[in-house]
Amino acid sequence: MGEFEPTIIAFVCNWCTYTAADLAGTSRLIQPPNVRMIRMMCTGMVDPKYVIKALLEGADAVLVSGCHPGDCHYINGNLKARRRIKLLKEILPKFGFDERRLKMTWIGASEGIDFAETIRELVAEVKALGPNQARRQMVI
Repeated sequence: MGEFEPTIIAFVCNWCTYTAADLAGTSRLIQPPNVRMIRMMCTGMVDPKYVIKALLEGADAVLVSGCHPGDCHYINGNLKARRRIKLLKEILPKFGFDERRLKMTWIGASEGIDFAETIRELVAEVKALGPNQARRQMVI
C-alpha cells in the first residue's frame, strides 16, 4: 500500500483566498493536489455543520481561509468565522476529532506564494496526523 495522501476540504473566500489560489496556479507554484476547494462569498458563510460533515464523511482536514481581519468585503464576516472556528475547535474532540484537523488562515488576494506554502505545510501536518478515523469506517 502506498504512502498516505490526505484529502483536505478548503472553504475559501471568493475575494481573497480563492484569488490567491488562482494566482498561485497561474504563477505555476508547486503545491500538492490534496486540496478540494469550495469557494464561498465570505468565510462568514461557513456553517460549522459544513466542517463537521466534511470530517464525518472522511476528509482528513478542513481549511477555512479568507480575507485578513479589517479587509473583509462584507465588513466583519471573517471575524464571525474566526469566532465560529474557535468554538468549533473546542467541540471537535467531543466528536472524536483532533482539533488540529481544522485550520483557519488569512490569505489576501495578492498572496499566492503564501497560499501555496500554507497548502504544503497543511498537507505535511495532516500526513503526520495520519488518516481521519471516519475514513476507515466509511463503506465504499
